[in-house]
Amino acid sequence: MAGINYSNPAYYTNRELSWLDFDIRILGEARDKDNPLFERLKFLSITASNLDEFFMVRVASLKDQVHAGYSRPDLAGLKPEEQLAKINEKAHKLVASQYSTWNRSLLPALKASGLELVTAHEDLTPEQRAFTDRYFEDNVYPVLTPMAMDSSRPFPLIRNKTLNIGALISKKGEKSKAQFATVQVPGVLPRVIELPDAGDGVRRGILLEEIIESNMDKLFLNYDVVSAHPYRIMRNADLTIDEDEAEDLLKEIEKKLKSRQWGEVIRLEIEDTMEDKLRKILRKEFGVKEDEIYKINGPLDLTFLMKMYGLEGFDALRTPPYVPQPVPGIEEGEDLFEAIRRKDILLHHPYMTFDPVVQFVQKAAQDPDVLAIKQTLYRVSGHSPIVAALAQAADNGKQVTVLVELKARFDEENNIIWAKMLEKAGCHVIYGLVGLKTHSKITLVVRREDDGIRRYVHLGTGNYNDSTAKLYTDCGILTCAENIGEDATAVFNMLSGYSEPRRWNSLSLAPIWLRGKFVELIRREADHARAGQPAHIIAKMNSLCDPGIIAELYAASAAGVKIELIVRGICCLKVGIPKVSETISVRSLVGTFLEHARIFYFRNGGEEEYYMGSADWMPRNLDRRVEILFPVEDPDLQKEVRHILDIQLADTVKAQELQKDDTYERIDRRGKTLLCAQDYFCEEAKNRAKKPQDPPSRTFEPAQPAE
Repeated sequence: MAGINYSNPAYYTNRELSWLDFDIRILGEARDKDNPLFERLKFLSITASNLDEFFMVRVASLKDQVHAGYSRPDLAGLKPEEQLAKINEKAHKLVASQYSTWNRSLLPALKASGLELVTAHEDLTPEQRAFTDRYFEDNVYPVLTPMAMDSSRPFPLIRNKTLNIGALISKKGEKSKAQFATVQVPGVLPRVIELPDAGDGVRRGILLEEIIESNMDKLFLNYDVVSAHPYRIMRNADLTIDEDEAEDLLKEIEKKLKSRQWGEVIRLEIEDTMEDKLRKILRKEFGVKEDEIYKINGPLDLTFLMKMYGLEGFDALRTPPYVPQPVPGIEEGEDLFEAIRRKDILLHHPYMTFDPVVQFVQKAAQDPDVLAIKQTLYRVSGHSPIVAALAQAADNGKQVTVLVELKARFDEENNIIWAKMLEKAGCHVIYGLVGLKTHSKITLVVRREDDGIRRYVHLGTGNYNDSTAKLYTDCGILTCAENIGEDATAVFNMLSGYSEPRRWNSLSLAPIWLRGKFVELIRREADHARAGQPAHIIAKMNSLCDPGIIAELYAASAAGVKIELIVRGICCLKVGIPKVSETISVRSLVGTFLEHARIFYFRNGGEEEYYMGSADWMPRNLDRRVEILFPVEDPDLQKEVRHILDIQLADTVKAQELQKDDTYERIDRRGKTLLCAQDYFCEEAKNRAKKPQDPPSRTFEPAQPAE
C-alpha cells in the first residue's frame, strides 16, 4: 500500500450523504411506472420511514457532536457542521421530490384507478361533509385533548413523530390578539377515513387531520380559529447508555426509552401554507433553525401509505404475494436432524421458506434426546414461534441459554418483554457483553445420539424473525459439522462466561479477529494479482463505510484484482479513481424484497473460498459488535452461493451502478437480456418445488455473468 495515500478524503464519500442517496434510489422505485401502483405507494412510504430514522439517529448524532464541540473531520474530510449543512440541502431536495412524486404522479394515478384521496375538506359534497362532521362528533372529538398557550399555560410538550395541528385562536371580537393552540391527531384512529359510496364506482377517503381541522371551532368554544395547519417534529432518539455505570442494564434501557419522546428537536415539518406568525411560534418553541424546517406540499408523514397498501379490492394494483418454497435437501415429512446429518443445508430466504429454522428450534424443544439449546436473538417478531419454542424447551427440562440483545435499536422495548418472558419460563437469559452489541445469528442444539453427543448448528445472515424472513433476502446454513459445532460451543461460552478458547476451527468473530480475517483475504488476492494470477473478489453486503477495508480494496484494485461489490445502501467507496479503484464496480439492488444477505467470495488462485455472515464492512460491525463470519465448505453449496452472486451481478432490471461522480444509474439494457434477480430466484424456487406432473414455469435466460 506504499506510494498512494489511501486515506485521502477525496477518495471517500460521506456516509450520511451516501445514506440519502440510498433513499433516493428507493424513491426511484416509487417513481417507476413499470411498478404496480400500490407497490409505488409502498416505496414512497418506505422513503418517509427511512428519513425519520435517519434524522432521529444519524442527524441527531451529528448535532450532539456539534454541541460537544467535536470538530474532527470524517473520512471524506467534512466536519460535523459541514455534514449537517450538506445533509439539510440534500434532504430538502429529497422531500421536494417525494411530494412531487405524490402530487404529480401517484395521486392522479390513484384517481384514475378508482381510488381518490380528497385533500381538502372544502372539496367534499354536502353529503360527505355531513358524514365527516358526524364522524368527528362520534369518534374523534371524545379522544382529542386541545391545548392552548397563554401566560398561565406554557407551551405543551409535543411527542416525537406525532402529527399535530397548530392553530392561532382569538377570543371572539379580539382577532388582533391571537394566541397559539394545538391538538394531537390521535394515532389510535385510522389516518384515512373512507367516505360513503357516491355511486360512481370511485372509492374516496379523506385524511383524519382534514376532518379535525375543519372542526377546530368545536374544540375552542368562544374563540375564533384564525388559522390551523398540521405540523410534526423529529426528536433525538439515539440512546446513549453508560453500561459501566448501569447496575441493571435492563432497567437502564427501560428508563432511557421514555426519554426518546422528549429529546432535542432536530427537524420540524409544517404545511407549506402555514403563515409566518404560526411558523415563528413553532420555530421559537422547538429551537430549530430555518433550514431545519421542512415546508410540505401535501400530507405530513407519508408512512400512512403503508396502510393504504393493504386496502382490500385493489389486488390488481399490487405485485402478487410470493409464497416461500420448500428447501431443497429436506424431504417432506423427513426428520430434520436426519436431513442435516446427511448433508449441510443451504437456506436462501424468502425464496425458500423460513420454516426449517423455526422447526429446528421447535423440534429441539420437543425431542427427548436434545440436552441443550443456545441461541442469540437480535430482532424477533411480535408473536415469535421461536421464543415460544425456547420457553417450551426450558419447561421440558432442557438447558436453554438465550442471549437477548437489549440494545437492538428501536426493538429495545420488544426485546425487554421477550427477555422477561424467557426468564420466567426458566431460560438462562444473558444480555451480551459490556460495550458491544451481539449482532451474530447462531443457534446451537446439543443432542445425545447412539454414537455420542452431536452438535447441530444454524448460522445465518439475518434475524430470527419469521415475519421479516418473508420480506428480507437472507442466507443461512444448517450443519452438524464437528468443526462448526466446536466453534459454536466456544461462542456461547465466551458470551456467557467471558472465556476465550485456545483455538478456533472455522468461525471468525468480531471484534476479535474478523477485521484481520477480511484484511488477510483481501491482501491475499492482491498478492495473487501481483504474481500474475487471476484475482477476483465478490462481496455482497448492506453497507460499506469502513475506511480500513476500503483502503485495502483500493490497494487490491491497484494491484489488479477484479472487485465486484453488491452494496444495497451506504457506500463510501468511490469507483473509477485512476490507479486506485479502476477495477472496482459497485451495484445496488432495490426491489420487492430488502436485500440483507452478506456473502463474500475470494478466488484464491483457483482454490475458491466462500463466506457468509452477519457483518457489513462498517466500523460498528468489525469493532463494536459480536459478529460471526462462517465458511461455506460443501462444494455443492459453494456452487449455489456463486449462482446467487452471478444472478445478482447479471441483473439488468433493478440494479443501479455507482458512477465516477457518486451518482447511481440504472443498467443500460440495450442488447442485454432483461433479468430481475429477485424474480429469477422466485421462479427458480417454484420450479424446484414442482412435482413432475406440474406444467413447467417460465424460466429466465440470464445474460452471461462476468467470470
